[in-house]
Amino acid sequence: MRGFRRGGPIGPRCPEAAAAALALSPAALLRLPGRSRSLPAPTMWRTRAAAACVICRSLANSSYGIKRKSPLQNLHLVSRSIHHPCYPSSKFQRPPLRISIQQFSSLNRLPLHKTKLLNVKHGYQSHRNFWLARLASRLLKVRYLILGSAVGGGYTAKKTYEQWKDMMPDLDEYKWIVPDFIWELDELVDFEKLLKALPDADDLAKLLPDFDKIGESLASLKGFLSPGYNLVSEVIGASDLLLLLGSPGETAFRATDQGYDNDKQFKKVSDKEKIDQLQEELLRTQLKYQRMLERLEKENKELRKLVLQRDDKGIHQRKLKKSLIDMYSEVLDILSDYDASYNTQDHLPRVVVVGDQSAGKTSVLEMIAQARIFPRGSGEMMTRSPVKVTLSEGPHHVALFKDSSREFDLTKEEDLAALRNEIEIRMRNSVKEGCTVSTETISLNVKGPGLQRMVLVDLPGVISTVTSGMAPDTKETIFSISKAYMQNPNAIILCIQDGSVDAERSIVTDLVSQMDPQGKRTIFVLTKVDLAEKNVASPNRIQQIIEGKLFPMKALGYFAVVTGKGNSSESIESIKEYEEEFFQNSKLLKTSMLKAHQVTTKNLSLAVSDCFWKMVRESVEQQADAFKATRFNLETEWKNNYPRLRELDRNELFEKAKNEILDEVISLTQVTPKHWEEMLEKTLWERVSTHVIENIYLPAAQTANSGTFNTTVDIKLKQWTDKQLPNKAVEVAWETLQEEFSRFMTEKKGKEHDDIFDKLKQAVKEETIKRHRWNERAEDSLRVIQHNALEDRSISDKQQWDAAIHFMEETLQSRLKDTESVIEDMVGPDWKKRWMYWVGRTKEQNIRNETKNELEKLIKCNEDHPAYLANDEVTTVRKNLEARGVAVDPCLIKDTWHQIYRRYFLKSALNHCNLCRRGFYYYQRHFVDSELECNDIVLFWRIQRMLAITANTLRQQLTNTEVRRLEKNVKEVLEDFAEDNEKKVTLLTGKRVQLAEDLKKVREIQEKLEAFIEALHQEK
Repeated sequence: MRGFRRGGPIGPRCPEAAAAALALSPAALLRLPGRSRSLPAPTMWRTRAAAACVICRSLANSSYGIKRKSPLQNLHLVSRSIHHPCYPSSKFQRPPLRISIQQFSSLNRLPLHKTKLLNVKHGYQSHRNFWLARLASRLLKVRYLILGSAVGGGYTAKKTYEQWKDMMPDLDEYKWIVPDFIWELDELVDFEKLLKALPDADDLAKLLPDFDKIGESLASLKGFLSPGYNLVSEVIGASDLLLLLGSPGETAFRATDQGYDNDKQFKKVSDKEKIDQLQEELLRTQLKYQRMLERLEKENKELRKLVLQRDDKGIHQRKLKKSLIDMYSEVLDILSDYDASYNTQDHLPRVVVVGDQSAGKTSVLEMIAQARIFPRGSGEMMTRSPVKVTLSEGPHHVALFKDSSREFDLTKEEDLAALRNEIEIRMRNSVKEGCTVSTETISLNVKGPGLQRMVLVDLPGVISTVTSGMAPDTKETIFSISKAYMQNPNAIILCIQDGSVDAERSIVTDLVSQMDPQGKRTIFVLTKVDLAEKNVASPNRIQQIIEGKLFPMKALGYFAVVTGKGNSSESIESIKEYEEEFFQNSKLLKTSMLKAHQVTTKNLSLAVSDCFWKMVRESVEQQADAFKATRFNLETEWKNNYPRLRELDRNELFEKAKNEILDEVISLTQVTPKHWEEMLEKTLWERVSTHVIENIYLPAAQTANSGTFNTTVDIKLKQWTDKQLPNKAVEVAWETLQEEFSRFMTEKKGKEHDDIFDKLKQAVKEETIKRHRWNERAEDSLRVIQHNALEDRSISDKQQWDAAIHFMEETLQSRLKDTESVIEDMVGPDWKKRWMYWVGRTKEQNIRNETKNELEKLIKCNEDHPAYLANDEVTTVRKNLEARGVAVDPCLIKDTWHQIYRRYFLKSALNHCNLCRRGFYYYQRHFVDSELECNDIVLFWRIQRMLAITANTLRQQLTNTEVRRLEKNVKEVLEDFAEDNEKKVTLLTGKRVQLAEDLKKVREIQEKLEAFIEALHQEK
């Protein structure tokens, strides 16, 4: 506050001016000349200062020469704050404030009481004249000064208090925040007794607050609360943050709860009701914001659809970067296929969902994925193999398998049904015969708006008993699969417990406590809480489960969820609504047995996602370093064992083998026509020669004359051509093609030959031969050609005649040799072999030898004997043998006769061939005036010509059609093998292949991990 100027008409400034101003009453101040009743506070203070200066001047005139300390030093601090500015700073120093700073609440209704001020003691200096009278007058003046100061100070304090109250905002609408006992302190505490108990004014003054600092604090508070609803917004925001982050100790309501615990002796029933209302309001607010978030997500999804549709039309094309979770999922997919012995693939984080059978594992996973994607069954085992589900954000709610390009639209019921059916089929196909569950992992990617990014693995439910229809080792297999995933030190275990059954029946909790005894990576989820609340007699049991006091296992967090009413046809939206409605009305939440951040699958998915990414950030770099070391070891091993070979993995080796096989198939087209025809003609005659000799030539040769011979030959050739010959020719051609193809495939190429491809080439050859079918029309065209060739009897020159004779001689000599061998086996070795090799005949061979000698005598007697023995001849031979003491059966006689006559006939035919060498001249004259008949030579010429024409026709079909079709089949087989990884693993084996394969996968994993880590750092 400002006084008058120094050296003005009022005189010098003095400390008594302020005290005198305080002595004036408010009414007197307001009646000062030139001042109105509506003077503002600063003007009032200047008026009071002017009046005080008048009094000071009179006091100065009457008390000249007296020096004393200002009485303001003993006044209240508010009074001291308005002291006269003329008081010299060197003669007045404010004493240090010795009161303790106390917290002041704007909600306190304690009345302010007036302070009893101490008497003011004046210092003085003795005067030489009338010092006693002057002392008395001074003491009387001091009394009035003290009285005026007390009245002015009280009024000033009252005005300051009124101004301070005006600065306070209206907090009536926030009374619900403060418990009732605060407003009832007037009834509980007697402030008059407290006032009387105060020792003196000095101590009481120390208890009063610093009004200047309080005024500044209240001004800040008023600015903070000025909109009137900011406090409620902060409370709601804090509650939402609490529900999302699951940190109950970081909210304002936790502080209120602690204050409630400290002062619970003052609470009443109404406070509890207000707390219940507050909790219900918080839950409703959370659900409201969740609905708003879902609505915004749906709108965002529609907008993204429009953008993508425009992109498809070519309006705007963008390259979408691969998401972070997709990059991480690719690494896990490679690791699932990586069959190495380094045990590093199990150390990357993933969320492992374990639980008892029918505990609700799949339902929880579906709520997190926001789609009914898994096959369902009532009480039976549906999850028969691990299912890895990668959740990521995307504009469309779709699902697709790792090895398929088909997208299932999860918003359409028909696609959902198809997806469930496909998962069930894949599970059943992965289960081997005689087993119930499989260790093969099914990889599924689910994308959609609002999905939390993470990788979850749904495992088969843990069972306690093996039922009928299951393999005996099903229980042990499920335990081993669960332990294999949970023993990963970085895996997050999502333990699912059925809340509707007794906790003592749980099996999975013991298994989880064994794998994670400290609970550092376990999240416990209690399902079917709605049924548990109805069925459990003591709700405190649910509270004990959620607090981790009932089970021996420990966990990072505990959650309670509801996954529907048990109806498989429920939609995700209806389940969410039912869950929200249940927890909003649940006594478990109203009675604080469950905290708001521990309920709903939404909070669960947020918590699991946070834990997953925290674990990923903590461990992924360490795993990348481990793979880097593994890569170095594998590269060193390769350099030591295969220094001159490239590091070709199984796919690269397959491509190399594929090129070699295709080159060998192409080599078939380079085979000369002559080689094809020679092979075909030779093979075809080997196939049909027996039929020609036994069924055509021998029956015809035994006829009486040449006319009958030719007629018999024509008939039999026609029958043979119509029924058997074309088919035999095609078979011969196909076998010839197989032989040549096999020769090219198995032929070694010298030093460049790599035996690592032998199994693959053999498999390709067998599969190609199995698939190849000769053109069906080839037989029809071939039948006509063969029939025309056999109809021709005209031999044009002597060269063809000689060729036919040579062909007939070779054929007959071959048959004669075979017959001689059969006879030798029948009668045993002759006397030369018996003498030289010391071998003898068996009893049966002796009988056959005697029979042979007897039959040879019969032929010598009749050289024109027919091919068959008459019955009387058989009897004669048998009786002659019996006369020599040899008992023989008639069947044995006939069998021996067949071989003996055959040998005799073939020798006679060979002699006839020699006679016909000069018969070409008689042939041209149709054997007129000649006893020589060479019809058998003409027959063999016809057959020889048919073989040549057939071989030429088959060679044309081979080179023009069948080789190309074979090449096409080989390519198809190679393509099928390329897509079948199991085939490649089976056919391309060896240490070199496995080492190159491991090296390739480790490099790929390391590179993908480094790219993932870089993207992870960029996201931070």
